[in-house]
Amino acid sequence: MAKIATKTAFTVGLLVLLLAVPVFASVNKSVKIGAGEESDGASSVNGSITVGDDAVVTGGVKTVNGSIIVGDRAQIQGASTVNGKLRLGDGVTARDLSTVNGSVKAGRGASIDGSVNAVNGSIALEEESSVSGDIGNVNGSIRLYGAQVGGDVGTKTGDINITASEVNGDIIIEKPGMWNRTTRRKPRVVIGPGSRIEGKIVVEHEVTLFISDSAEVGGVEGVMTMDEAERFSGDKP
Repeated sequence: MAKIATKTAFTVGLLVLLLAVPVFASVNKSVKIGAGEESDGASSVNGSITVGDDAVVTGGVKTVNGSIIVGDRAQIQGASTVNGKLRLGDGVTARDLSTVNGSVKAGRGASIDGSVNAVNGSIALEEESSVSGDIGNVNGSIRLYGAQVGGDVGTKTGDINITASEVNGDIIIEKPGMWNRTTRRKPRVVIGPGSRIEGKIVVEHEVTLFISDSAEVGGVEGVMTMDEAERFSGDKP
């Protein structure tokens, strides 16, 4: 079972990665890799990074304070930022994606050969997209629509909404740490129509759990059982 990284450790890890600066580096400026271009990678500290349609990037794409936008059908090795969002277009291929304060969204048919991680931010995968590893955050929603995940899907205080998707690992709602236990809101977990969870739904603290009558789930364990989940028919509860 994969555990979600703490904010401090995750931030330090990203900063260490950013020290390995790719060939094209900038400190206070944004970086753009044009459509169809080839690049060894790009890095910035206080700037965004844009990768054009059909570009091929053989190195990392990394920044500290800035967003990373990747165009349709582009190929990148991976993308990481501390304060910024990650946006992948349709048909993008990439390795690990990570951010601390920002959301992650992968477009239709995107293929991530690795993991997708955030701390304070949402994660969304569109139709026919896939992630070979785990998906996880601490605060923020996770939404899968017609997607496939090879590992676990985990959060602490965020909502999870899965529709027509397959998760080969577990769904984990981890017990919050001391620093984020102040919220009394229960996460809302929806396993929607046509979804298949090969593993179990592991509930370490109280949530509201909905499971579609047409979904397949390997079981529910922790502070809840399958019998305590609310079943529903139709598109949503």
